[in-house]
Amino acid sequence: MDEARARDVLAAAGLARGAPREAVLLALGENAVFAVGDLVVKVGREAALLERAARELAVSGWLAASGVPAVRAAEPKPRLVDGHPLTLWHRLPDAVRPAGPADLAELLRLVHALPAPPFALPARDLLAGVERWLRLAGDFIDPADAAYLRARRDGYAGEVAALTPRLAPGPVHGDALPRNVHVGADGPALVDLETVSADLREHDLVVMALSRDRYDMPAGEYEAFVAAYGWDVREWEGCAVLRGARETASCAWVAQHAPANPRALAEFRRRVASLRDGDREMQWRSF
Repeated sequence: MDEARARDVLAAAGLARGAPREAVLLALGENAVFAVGDLVVKVGREAALLERAARELAVSGWLAASGVPAVRAAEPKPRLVDGHPLTLWHRLPDAVRPAGPADLAELLRLVHALPAPPFALPARDLLAGVERWLRLAGDFIDPADAAYLRARRDGYAGEVAALTPRLAPGPVHGDALPRNVHVGADGPALVDLETVSADLREHDLVVMALSRDRYDMPAGEYEAFVAAYGWDVREWEGCAVLRGARETASCAWVAQHAPANPRALAEFRRRVASLRDGDREMQWRSF
């Protein structure tokens, strides 16, 4: 799904008609995210993501009832428009500053202290999207690279299932990065709730460890995250396994953008090459 297709879906939903309702693209990743007046609208790539969209809305209500600052839904149920899940959210006030690692850590502490919600959360299967992302990439990627990632996925799946956690399992955000925190006048709030799951709390912490190693996060920022959370996941013997699984998923995630973006294809090839070569320090470009 490219921006033009996502805008067609907005128009079909009656959400982008006339200059006062002009939609501004905020992000194009797993979803196309638009600002439309005082709303944020998320358009999913395919109908298969409808259940996930419904769960994200339920998570938003649960976090609100639990006192966790997070984005709030503007409609309680998703729409299915021309084969695409569509969800509406209240637009947050303008940020007063960029979110930092300590902001994220404080919010994770709140989420990690919660008991299970009154509805089922899935496990945080890092590798579940690999097949879909490779399918969306189609013939734009080398079949040998796709086969390599599938084999790597299968190998890590068993290792992740056998991990012994250091922390008590429970609700996790699932994609715990500062970019998924918005700092407004009232303080930090979580956004992008679609990966909220019930699993090892370590999932949320490995994300930042990988950011330090692969995405050029300054060591001081990582140390601020660890200090605010209270524990460094790199001390856990299972860290390398979760890191490897997330790297596999991150490679496949970039692949889905290859048909519409030559830069994504180049980055996909770089990432796969670093994994094949066992290069754990090659810096990956954020996408």
